[in-house]
Amino acid sequence: MTLPRDYQGQACALSRSLEVIGERWTLLIVRDAFLGVRRFADFVAHLGVPRAVLTDRLTGLTRAGVLARVSDGGKREVYVLTDKGIGLWPAVRALTLWGEEHHPAPGGPRRAFRHADDDAYVAPDGRCTGCGAPVEAADLVLVPGPGLAPPSPDDDPVTAALHRPHRLLRPLPLTKGPST
Repeated sequence: MTLPRDYQGQACALSRSLEVIGERWTLLIVRDAFLGVRRFADFVAHLGVPRAVLTDRLTGLTRAGVLARVSDGGKREVYVLTDKGIGLWPAVRALTLWGEEHHPAPGGPRRAFRHADDDAYVAPDGRCTGCGAPVEAADLVLVPGPGLAPPSPDDDPVTAALHRPHRLLRPLPLTKGPST
């Protein structure tokens, strides 16, 4: 039996939210958009998501106003988070922290966050451990954590790029691989 795509009879805000972001792959796509993934082929390569599923999820996220398609300055369009999409950061971060606590990676977290202004780590509550300020997603720098496996020649371009510090919401500098 196929599950319905909506939550008929449910009127709460959580059920309405799940209609937008509750399908398999959707939050991972949103997470990758925060990391700076913008091109369709790079989402496919990093997530291993079937192309048809990715097309469906990107269409839904765009229709819901979470992502926007914009020109990359050339002939192609790329996906970027809208303000509405950036508003999902606390939920993405909270789910990541929950996973690190209850389903930890061997060796510790694969990635950590630093505050771009002073390079201090960001605590689980979202505050900078240096200056004490709450840190917005755009002011976070993702850095390799102790549980991140060493780079491999078989890494997809996104995984390879994430072995270097990178500011969230900025295009991820990809040095090899898919470009469509």
